[in-house]
Formats: sequence, structure tokens, C-alpha cells
Amino acid sequence: MFAFLSAARKLSGKIIAVLSLGFLAACGDGLTTSGPRIDTARPVPVALLVPAGGGNAADDAMARSLENAARLAMAELQGVTIDLRVYNTAGNATQAGAVARQAVNDGAKVILGPVYAANAAAAGSAAGGVNVLSFSNNPGIAGGNVFVLGNTFQNTANRLVRYAAASGKGRIMIVNGDNAAENLGAQAIARAIAATPGSEQAGALSFEVSQTGVINAVRDISDTAKSSGADAIFLTSGTDGALPFLAQLLPENGLPPSAIQYVGLQRWDIPASARTLPGLQDGWFALPDPDLQAQFQSRYLAAYGSQPHAIAGLAYDGIAAIGALARAGNADALTGGALTQAQGFVGVNGVFRLRGDGTTERGLAIAQIQNKEIVVIDPAPRSFAGAGS
Repeated sequence: MFAFLSAARKLSGKIIAVLSLGFLAACGDGLTTSGPRIDTARPVPVALLVPAGGGNAADDAMARSLENAARLAMAELQGVTIDLRVYNTAGNATQAGAVARQAVNDGAKVILGPVYAANAAAAGSAAGGVNVLSFSNNPGIAGGNVFVLGNTFQNTANRLVRYAAASGKGRIMIVNGDNAAENLGAQAIARAIAATPGSEQAGALSFEVSQTGVINAVRDISDTAKSSGADAIFLTSGTDGALPFLAQLLPENGLPPSAIQYVGLQRWDIPASARTLPGLQDGWFALPDPDLQAQFQSRYLAAYGSQPHAIAGLAYDGIAAIGALARAGNADALTGGALTQAQGFVGVNGVFRLRGDGTTERGLAIAQIQNKEIVVIDPAPRSFAGAGS
């Protein structure tokens, strides 16, 4: 429990690597409607940019998993062939820009990847009129020719706030750690509340990301929640950050789950031990369609003998979208206008669609911890017709 501070620092570093580095080199606002035409009678040239080659074992393992997932998607496509060429970025923005330029010169009609936000921004700048479907979840780099396939805080916040409002829990208090990643999460929640009929913000409180900071904030959180008449407390902290500490101390200070609805911006099913925390019982969080994810993991395991990396499904989704568009036989299949078709696509993480601002809207399920088990209480939509995601 008291080891959370070092874990929280590690978590913040991971999130910032994906979420905030790219703010230094954002690709601008708005959608490019351009993109190279493809020869519909030939395999579609696709470049895959992965973070291998920098001497980091974790990045190398991620790169292998991303490539495996992309090739699994290619094997499962019908009616279209992908010519996939893999380029290593070494997790470095300069190299990402260089290999993106090389990929375009080699004939790539679309770029899939890279992972880290600064790398994706550099790739987008170097790719010219070729669209980049990055694995980042940083909305700050989205726009122009760069899309972010990763699920954003805003997408999760929108889904959960809408569900809370529809469930009669619309007076929402925001509680976040005072660091770059959690501040972004708190801002996303506030925007979702402002945009959702039937919801209103019932206070907001941040805490220093330290053991002392959490302890000092707990009484204020409890008092604010009670005085504001909050129905729900929306927490931005994760299971390897301050969340376990908050889940213990808030109920001890007059806010048991029976008195208020806890909602989490991050996933509460990882690790499995998180579901045993008393303060998280009956709490809500969002996750991708678990049935589709389980099917993907099973197919991946059968093909490669191991479990996929947590973001490997994004590579599959990217190939699935490219394949679906190319299969229609339209030479303009990979332009910005085609990529942002309203009906979207179905991937291993569920239904998703690329938006005009370069972000990705994903259909998410609402899950609850019940008796230390994860239970889906509102399934992920399978299409965007009337979807609540």
C-alpha cells in the first residue's frame, strides 16, 4: 500500500511518454482530406513503424507483438492483400521521422504507427500527404494527417459520464493527483460533464502525488463530497498509483461505496488483485469489448504461442480499417475523407471510428466490481447507430 508513490511516478512516466511529449510538436488542427491514391488491382503498400532497435527490451517486445498482430489481421482479411513493410524507430522521434520519410519514398500509401506521441508527430511531419494511424492516445498530436488509434481519456470520460447521468448519478465530483497525466484526465472529465445533459460538476479536488498528500486530502475530499451532494466521485488515479490508497482511506473517512458511486478513469481490472479492494466494490470503469478482446487473445496465442502486448490490438485494428476501405475498390480509400467514414470499423477492441479532429471514438463497455469479480453492466456497442459510447 505505501509503495504507491514510486509506482505512481513510474505510471506517470508511462502515460506522459504517450500523452504529453507530442504537445511540443503537434500536427495542427483539422483534418486533411488528402491522401495518395491506391492501385486497387495491386496489394496495398502499408508501412508499420515500431519502436524496435533502440536497445530497450520492453520496446523490442512491444514491436514484435505489434507486428504479429498486424500480420494476424492480414491473414484474416478477405478480398484484399496488404504489402506490409516494417520500419524500426528505436523509440526515437528523429529516427521516426527519418523512417517515415523512407517509407513514403518506398511507396507506402499509409503509415501504421509509431507508438510514442513525439515519434508520431515527427512521422506525420515527415510523411507529407500520407496519413499516419499512430498507436498513441495523445489528442495533442491529432489532426492534419495524424490520427491516434489509442483510447483517449476524453473517450473514456464521455462514456462514463453519460452512463452516470443516465443512471441518476449525475452530480459528479472530480478527484485527481496533481501531475501532468492526471490533470489531463481531470480536464477530460470536466469537459464530459459540461457536455452531458443531466450531469453537473459537484466539486473538484486534487492532491499531491505522495503518501502525505493523499492522507492530507482525504478529509477534504470527504467533506466536499458530502457538502456538495455529490452522487459520484470520479477518480483519475490508476491501480499502480494512488487508487489503492484512496480506496482504503475514503471509505474509512465516511465515504463507503454504499454511500457514493466511485467511478474510475483508468481500468480497475488490471492487476487482478485490484478487484479485492473494499473501496472499489460496486465501482464503475470502462473497458474495450471483453468478448472481442478474448477472441483476439485466443487467436494470437494460437498463432504465436504467447499473449499479445496490451496495445497490440491497435495494430490489428489499423490493418482491419485499411483492409475494409481498400476492399471496396476505391482508389481514394486511404484519404482523410474515407478514413473518417461515419459508420466506422470493427476491430479486436470493438467498434471504432476515426474522427475529423484526428482522434478515435471507441465503443466501450461499462464494468463493475461485484463481490471481487468484474461484471459488465452495460455492454459495448457493436455499431455507432444510437451508441452510448
